[in-house]
Amino acid sequence: MALVRIALAGEGGQGVQSVAEILAEAAYDEGKQTIYIPNFGLEQRGGVSIAFIQASDERIGAPKFNKADVVIALSERAVSRTATYSDSNTLYVYDSGFKVDEEDYPREYKQIIGLPALETANKELHPRVFNIIIMGAVIGLTNMVSFESAKNALENKLGHKFEKNPELRDLNFRALEMGKQMAEKSLQEGGAK
Repeated sequence: MALVRIALAGEGGQGVQSVAEILAEAAYDEGKQTIYIPNFGLEQRGGVSIAFIQASDERIGAPKFNKADVVIALSERAVSRTATYSDSNTLYVYDSGFKVDEEDYPREYKQIIGLPALETANKELHPRVFNIIIMGAVIGLTNMVSFESAKNALENKLGHKFEKNPELRDLNFRALEMGKQMAEKSLQEGGAK
């Protein structure tokens, strides 16, 4: 696998850092080189939280990057905060459940994709698995890790909750699958602004 660089951003409390940590663990478990850098600031008080993830079969040269292969913005404010990480090679993904001003989109991108992740979570599953839908979308967009490795890493992270409530396991795994399928379909259709 070639180097994959992802910038994942959302409001504090949306689970951005949890998703990044689980993806990094899944990549590590597959024997890949991986780096996860959380960007903590005022997100606990309602600011934008950004997670930077890299994974590769080969050694990763630098812990930080200026441009991402994939940017995922999960809120209106996250769109404006992440536009600088996009260039002509970037898949720029946002949650289509909120309106984005044209001026907030990045100036350069390979493709812009709107995914109805929050709407899907609210209507078909549960609002709490919104971030797991996004995790599935990352897999569908990048093939950064296998679906099975993601499920195993999710089990490692949330297994104690799954033991208390086994229905949560099925809910999270369904969310992961839905996110993956949603992203793959959007890529095939060419995305949309």
